[in-house]
Amino acid sequence: MKSIRRQIPSTLAAALLAMLMLTPPLRAVAGSGASSAPVTVDMSVPPWTAVGRVQTELGTRCTGFLVTPRIVLTAAHCLFRRVTGHYVQPKSVHFLWRYGKGAYAGEARAVSFVVAPGYDPLHEAETLGIDRAFLRLDHPVGSAADDVSFAPAIPAIGTPLMLGGYNRDHDEVLQADRCRLQGITQDRGGHRLLIHGCHGEPGISGAALFTQLADGRWAVVGLEVGLMGPGGALGLAEPLTR
Repeated sequence: MKSIRRQIPSTLAAALLAMLMLTPPLRAVAGSGASSAPVTVDMSVPPWTAVGRVQTELGTRCTGFLVTPRIVLTAAHCLFRRVTGHYVQPKSVHFLWRYGKGAYAGEARAVSFVVAPGYDPLHEAETLGIDRAFLRLDHPVGSAADDVSFAPAIPAIGTPLMLGGYNRDHDEVLQADRCRLQGITQDRGGHRLLIHGCHGEPGISGAALFTQLADGRWAVVGLEVGLMGPGGALGLAEPLTR
């Protein structure tokens, strides 16, 4: 089965890097981008209680997370087939809640999905910042207590972050990495993107990027959609806040 994490075209990556380096509000924080070593997490502990693997019957694998017991948020490009130029049929999409080594706490099939208005998988340079899709499941998974919460605002540059999903190099377990917010930029369509240094491989698209709130809880601040820079050293996530 193939895993997806979008490698941004070199022309767009160059433009994003130029904005990061030349625009003061988008500055990188020296020494803050390096990630820690990813570790396997306990899926019974928040915020990982909301996470699962999104996979299609055609073999695509990504990450997703519960917004409500019947709604999963993931990256829209995970549902698009470039071979046909169309999205997959909803019934071919499965959400494996708290998946690990072939086991999972729950499984549901999508009955429909809604892609963010304006997102175009054939024009990612202009729409990467709205690369998201909401899956409606055929039955509830978990409870409201398992759902993620969203941060009230984008944090300051240099704020610690955490990203967890099903990376290709360890795709049978949910692994998480800690890093910091490196900057904020835009795609060519003017949609904002968060730049971070957390580790990511194909398969982590659709993962939640978390920030820690003042009370210690982790809340979603972004949705992982791609990588950029030499060797894909930097991650890109579209902002998601209240």
